[in-house]
Amino acid sequence: MSKRLSARVALCCLTLAAAPLAAQGQAPVFGCTAPATRQFDFWIGDWNVTVGGKPAGTNQITVEEDGCVLHEHWKGSRGGTGQSFNFYDQQKGEWHQVWISNQGNFLHLVGRFADNRLVLEGSAPGADGQPQPQRLTFVRNDDGTVRQLWEASADTGRTWAVVFDGLYRRK
Repeated sequence: MSKRLSARVALCCLTLAAAPLAAQGQAPVFGCTAPATRQFDFWIGDWNVTVGGKPAGTNQITVEEDGCVLHEHWKGSRGGTGQSFNFYDQQKGEWHQVWISNQGNFLHLVGRFADNRLVLEGSAPGADGQPQPQRLTFVRNDDGTVRQLWEASADTGRTWAVVFDGLYRRK
């Protein structure tokens, strides 16, 4: 092997060996700080929730995983509880909510934020066991309250019925 070729092979080997070392020296980036990932922050806090002026429960929304997850802790006035995990998919530009209750019910909803509201849609088994469209809308009100409107459709989205219309007030 010529000296010139040997030098090139040695330089190539050193370059390849140094690349992983340089990458190891870089600190990983944690957290979700892009503006789109902060769109749902208006829901963060400790809340008293009412429906039609009557107590419906309490809800605590916390920030987890370096700002990448909003974790809901629901306690209904009739003993029901549930949790949801809410996160923004930066690749698709979509919000996701995964809800699980102490009755074994779950929902996976997907949606977008626009016009001061987050609208999430998915489906859950209806009374007949068939998928029934579900829609949750969270609205940030000017007075600092939040409205959560949950609707379901028995006719594949042509009409919607209110399941829950809650008003969140900070404790």
